Amino acid sequence: MAPQKTSLIALGCEGSANKLGIGVMRHTPTRTVILANLRRTFVPPPGAGFLPKDTAAHHRAHFASLARAALAAAGVAPSDVDCVCFTRGPGMGAPLTAVAVGARALSLLWGVPLVGVNHCVGHIEMGRHVTGAEDPVVLYVSGGNSQVIAYAERRYRIFGETLDIAVGNCLDRFARTLGISNDPAPGYNIEQMARRGRRLLDLPYTVKGMDCCFSGVLAAVDALAAELRARGPDGAGFTPEDLCFSLQETVFAMLVEITERAMAHVDASQVLIVGGVGCNERLQEMMGLMARQRGGSVFATDERFCIDNGIMIAQAGLLAYKTGYTTPVPESVCTQRFRTDEVYVEWRD
Repeated sequence: MAPQKTSLIALGCEGSANKLGIGVMRHTPTRTVILANLRRTFVPPPGAGFLPKDTAAHHRAHFASLARAALAAAGVAPSDVDCVCFTRGPGMGAPLTAVAVGARALSLLWGVPLVGVNHCVGHIEMGRHVTGAEDPVVLYVSGGNSQVIAYAERRYRIFGETLDIAVGNCLDRFARTLGISNDPAPGYNIEQMARRGRRLLDLPYTVKGMDCCFSGVLAAVDALAAELRARGPDGAGFTPEDLCFSLQETVFAMLVEITERAMAHVDASQVLIVGGVGCNERLQEMMGLMARQRGGSVFATDERFCIDNGIMIAQAGLLAYKTGYTTPVPESVCTQRFRTDEVYVEWRD
């Protein structure tokens, strides 16, 4: 049954990848208030990715202290919290499980219900709230996911997606190839280098209907990086900055193409970009050019809400909780494969 209180507070716990986020959100009949949104990031050394076991250890080590800090920043006590929301998936199994264990512990300790949240839906609902986008086509791009989504009949329908690796994973892996720092994020550092690129190199452009493939373009740009190391910038005729520029332009053009096709199919004028890669200003610029040519507009957020965070889990969790949805503790298992369109979106018309 739906809760009877008119003012509700949720604690949201996110840990599907290398970001541990805990946020506190309040819903009233007239307002949605972000009370706290804290995050700690596991940063591996340059040239390395984040392994599941190391990432999970990071989340376990920081979960309790971050939860206490979030409550303090929000100015609320555990007795004020109405539900504990957590990411059930998709994501990396070990980090997901580490945070789910922490969420279960808080739920049992405080005597409040659990609410399991789909990570992708969390991004969408936070993006809709922050930007005010009404019924947009959503481009969801992150380290683990790349999807073009539109809402219809209480589901977020997937119109197109990656057939192999996500666009964020493609960028992160190329950062490893170049030995680029992972601090604050490999994709961010590639974006800064791409701004200094001057030569657009020919790379595979693989769009199959409404779907994309990124492994081919990654293999090609890795081969060019090997040539650059062997011959140097003068011998190869291009620089690391040119490689970053070319990679970004190619993969972002692929994403813009399938997004435009989805907009045409559902007759939409708005695009909402969510997920960690959505922070990229060049992607926002390219999408904006396309949308304006169609008489539409683009909505995006900054790193506070694009990058994985706990407040998006609190937001989506509270929307579900207000319809009466909860997750019994025995059923609060995580899954790495939790499709966006599996969620019944009861809170939307």
